[in-house]
Amino acid sequence: MSTRTFLEVEAKFAVVDTAVVPDLTRLAGVEAIASTKTHRMSAIYYDTTDLRLTRSRITLRRREGGDDDGWHLKLPAVAGRLEVHADLGEPVDGLYQVPEEILSQVRALVRREELQPIAQVDNERVESVLADAEGRPLAEFCDDHVSAWSLLPGGSPSSWREWEIELAGETPGTEQGENILHSATQLFISAGARVSSSPAKLVMALGDSVHQAPLPPFLVDADVDPDSPAAAVVAALKLNRDKLHEYDPKVRRDEWDSVHQMRVATRELRSHMETFNGILGGEELEYIESELKLLASMLGYARDAEVVEERFLRLLDSEDSDVLDETTRGHLREDMGTEYRRAHRRVIATLNSDRYLDLLDAIDSLLADPPVVGAHAAGPGTSEKVDEADDTEQPAADLPAGDEAETGEPVAEVAPEEEVAETVAPQPQTAEEVEAILSEHLEEAYQRLMKRHRKAVENWENPELTLHQREDYFHDMRKSAKKLRYAAEAVGAATSLKTKRLYNACKQMQSSLGDFQDAVTSRDRLVHMADAARRRGEDTFGYGLLYQRERAIGLKSLEEYSEEVKAIRSAYARLTKNAKEQAKKGNRKNRKDEKKQK
Repeated sequence: MSTRTFLEVEAKFAVVDTAVVPDLTRLAGVEAIASTKTHRMSAIYYDTTDLRLTRSRITLRRREGGDDDGWHLKLPAVAGRLEVHADLGEPVDGLYQVPEEILSQVRALVRREELQPIAQVDNERVESVLADAEGRPLAEFCDDHVSAWSLLPGGSPSSWREWEIELAGETPGTEQGENILHSATQLFISAGARVSSSPAKLVMALGDSVHQAPLPPFLVDADVDPDSPAAAVVAALKLNRDKLHEYDPKVRRDEWDSVHQMRVATRELRSHMETFNGILGGEELEYIESELKLLASMLGYARDAEVVEERFLRLLDSEDSDVLDETTRGHLREDMGTEYRRAHRRVIATLNSDRYLDLLDAIDSLLADPPVVGAHAAGPGTSEKVDEADDTEQPAADLPAGDEAETGEPVAEVAPEEEVAETVAPQPQTAEEVEAILSEHLEEAYQRLMKRHRKAVENWENPELTLHQREDYFHDMRKSAKKLRYAAEAVGAATSLKTKRLYNACKQMQSSLGDFQDAVTSRDRLVHMADAARRRGEDTFGYGLLYQRERAIGLKSLEEYSEEVKAIRSAYARLTKNAKEQAKKGNRKNRKDEKKQK
């Protein structure tokens, strides 16, 4: 079953039953009413028992009647709403099933929950197509008489009338479209209408019954003091989690750059969790970090193919690419596209897997009940130092099993007083303790970056190393810049430290070294394609030409490297200086408070 996707840009107005529709040709650019039809439509809306779609501003309905019978999924978009349509399909045992093509768009939210009817909305609609002087459709005006029933506990029937104007043809996203909506607002208000306070018929239909449904896991507030440092940590991680939810359906629709953005969101979440180690802890945190690493790796295959395909297409447009023969051009145009589509299918299979859904559930559970480390168990130096080059977790079987495993003798029984002491809830960490832990993580990330910088510079002209080995040092440098950038972002979100300057300096280096690494990846692919062409007996000159162009492009990306290192050094020095001054002020304040208490 195929789907169709539209951008819906509309405005809705509440009106009384006796309101008279004004002259619609008074709207900006409208010269005629091209047609008018009356439709009788009935829609059943679906959601989970905890209304995770509705609460995410997403509606899913099965509608009959009108010109677009079928399944309609409406998703939030930058401008208006993104609407995905699918045919009704054939009922199974008398019941219509939500098409997989529709369900996949919201799987990251729905997961394993059952979709069930939550409301019925019947509508008698008078629809008018508004056209310009040439007869081109500009918008559709709908005069809706609605009857609705909430199917939730405590639900009740309701009815209302509303006017709706939706941009059509080429007008969405244009100045002309904005003018139409603006003039419609003025005209309709003058006719007695008011801008609707509820943008969706479903929200009107549910009314107060929506409050009878439980909250979905991703909307449950963590049981932490809202003014505590732990609350700031959880809030920062929630933003990362929400980005995963945002980009999941975009990756499934294969929107441009969506794979890259979801990979970035995955890495940010994992890196922030590592940075917050010592504030949060436990096996569940380690499990999530490990699973996020695997997810980012799977997204990376598709992202690399996408990047190389884009670079090849740009290289084909370069001034000296006319010397390439058509066979070489054909491979450059088609081969990486084929590889990307294959990698993208693997990504979709991953996103549909139980393992991925388990990961999403685990993240929600952790954020709803964060494993906050108590003050007696935390502090600088307690967090595990993990190097990006080898960040595999220690297998559980290799962990110490306790005193009995060490000596082979049973452990002495614990005294009752000690048992009581162990069950006492740990005291929450102070802001100063949290800042000390995060500052240590930041220091570790900075020192790792500077260590890798020295290796990269020292080995750049090392004749004993291959070109790839020398370039790998800059690839490691990029990973360290990214790690420091994410650490700076996390520290800035969870403390009062101002890390924006360091964040921006790392981001600039990461961008430059990213361009360098993209050129390296492209060159690797060109070598592989040249080998394949040679085996087929084809000319390989073009691949060598483009290889050298990519080599030159990569070297150009390193021209500002020294200045970028200086910028990071300067930003970090300034940050540490401000942190020390801030700590001194805090200490003076604490001493004053202690004196007052005495």
